[in-house]
Amino acid sequence: MVPAESLPAFAAMSLLLIVIPGPSVLFVIGRALAQGRRAALTTVVGNTLGACVLVVAVALGVGSVVARSALVFTLLKLAGAAYLVYLGVRAWRQRGSLQGAFTSGGSARGGRRTLWEGFAVGVANPKTMVFFAAVLPQFVDPAQGHVPLQMLLLGLVFNVIALACDSVWGLLAATGRDWFARSPRRLSLVGGIGGLTMIGLGITVAATGRKD
Repeated sequence: MVPAESLPAFAAMSLLLIVIPGPSVLFVIGRALAQGRRAALTTVVGNTLGACVLVVAVALGVGSVVARSALVFTLLKLAGAAYLVYLGVRAWRQRGSLQGAFTSGGSARGGRRTLWEGFAVGVANPKTMVFFAAVLPQFVDPAQGHVPLQMLLLGLVFNVIALACDSVWGLLAATGRDWFARSPRRLSLVGGIGGLTMIGLGITVAATGRKD
């Protein structure tokens, strides 16, 4: 089991990382502005599932490979950045059709696609990747045994906090979108802003390095 005194410290560090807007939070906000509350919350779930995959990878030892290899880290980072830019360009090009999407509420297929896109961003999030690979193992006590299980438990704590915080960000952004939705012109504008936000985020992620 994880030492009891480690859990509050890990939760506090996780909260500090999560509340500072990073790729996942900004992506959720962009989706909330472009597609509304439902898409934002679906994206949050996708992000969380992606983070869960990272936790499992770290627990199985894959995270240490990413932490040690600048090449693997860079490839994953650039893949995530390219995907964000692609989604941003698509959102910009489709900004004029947001009024119809808002009134129809979207389709089940759209929901699955949104979930997958959130998952892709979550699993390729450099900030979360580095945190899990470099920080999470520091709160594990090898003397207690069951190290992978300890990492999974810590990862669960992180993801519960992330799910709550990211949902708040998404709901706040979606509330602001409701005002824009009263005017097709304003809604098109905010859709364009959401697309540009994702493009800028992708460029930022690509330009972000790490200390080796």
